[in-house]
Amino acid sequence: MDGSMDEKADFKGGLEARALAIADACTGCGKCFQACPMAEPAGLGDADPERVLAGVVDILRTGEGNAEGRKWAEVCSHSGFCLDACDDGVDPRLMLILARMSMKRGDSDEMRRAGAANFQEMVRATRILPRLQLNASDLDRVSTKRWTGDTPPDLIFYTGCNVLRTPHIALLCLDVLDALELSYAVYGGPANCCGILQLRPGDTENAGKQAYATIKRFAETGASEVVSWCPTCMVQMGETALPVYEDAEGSTGFDMSMMAVFLNRHLDRLKELFRNRVEKRVALHEHPGSPGVTEAVRAILEAIPGLEFVDLEQPRAGYMCNSLSALPDFRRDLHAAQLEAAEAAGIDTLAGIYHACHRDICSHESDWPFEVVNFLELLGEAMGCEHPDVFKRLKKLQDIDEIVSQSQEMIEHYDLNINEVRDVIAKNMVGEQSLPLKNS
Repeated sequence: MDGSMDEKADFKGGLEARALAIADACTGCGKCFQACPMAEPAGLGDADPERVLAGVVDILRTGEGNAEGRKWAEVCSHSGFCLDACDDGVDPRLMLILARMSMKRGDSDEMRRAGAANFQEMVRATRILPRLQLNASDLDRVSTKRWTGDTPPDLIFYTGCNVLRTPHIALLCLDVLDALELSYAVYGGPANCCGILQLRPGDTENAGKQAYATIKRFAETGASEVVSWCPTCMVQMGETALPVYEDAEGSTGFDMSMMAVFLNRHLDRLKELFRNRVEKRVALHEHPGSPGVTEAVRAILEAIPGLEFVDLEQPRAGYMCNSLSALPDFRRDLHAAQLEAAEAAGIDTLAGIYHACHRDICSHESDWPFEVVNFLELLGEAMGCEHPDVFKRLKKLQDIDEIVSQSQEMIEHYDLNINEVRDVIAKNMVGEQSLPLKNS
């Protein structure tokens, strides 16, 4: 492929071909639907599974489908339980991703504008929020630097875009990689977006352009493994874009894995790096969507000296909190039940796995008798690595003027536009809470 127009057309055409292949392969048995945790809260608990699947298959073929099939596709949170449910070699999660794509057959200019607006909003947030939290040296650490070494790095650390809103998490990842004495390239941010922000509103062509450019940058390093932090990027690249790209271009030469799974592979070495006991009762805020991640995080936490792991045995859905946004009441109920269970269990710490979840629940620390952290903060504590969670400190204020006041030095240092800063704070720190405060 020589031109970007060919690349975009190949991506869109490749997804459409996969949609038709899945439609041909699906037997409509409904086992994937029966495994889905979103069906009941979406009001589909009494729906006929075969009718739902017939509707989804029709969406893949025509973009139409029935009401039940369309509803199921709309509420899919990528929980992944369907992946093991199918006996016919179909990827039901990809099936629903492609069904949602097929349902978006409207005005291409409008879809392009929506994708561009999504992207620009992300660019603004991931430019401003890190600068409210990091000095220049740490900001440079988490920024993309194209690999220029004579030999390939051991891995690419693919931050994605939005972990940069909570950059202490990315810094802890780098600390752990440094402690493991691995060579790595850091790729992420808007320049290396996975294309999901364009794909969601239906701008498939620009989604492909963005994803393909990122894939090529990865391949140019010669690294054999891309370690992704973000589960959105993992699904978008690993399950959606990479297979289509490789069909057209051949192997990229690299595999993708999630950071937690990668760290668990190095757990024996990590244990040798533990310097401190972490005397805490810890429960996990988890999502099942990324295979092996929950199990890996639990294994890491249980290996930390002094740490007592508490299983809250809560319902599991989605791959991050924001993947449940189609059913906001369901998300709030899940959060409420988990926070109450955590209090009843007498834990010291509720540890999340992903950045979007951390942004969603961290400020509830003010109202419950336990701290809310990312699991890497506990790993860092055991290893003697620490970075302050400035995002949480600021979000807990829940007051734009006070956040601006406490960030004034950083605003001036980076010469940020105060109106932009206030708008980003309003949308990312003082927006609607995922759950009413306990004592409100």
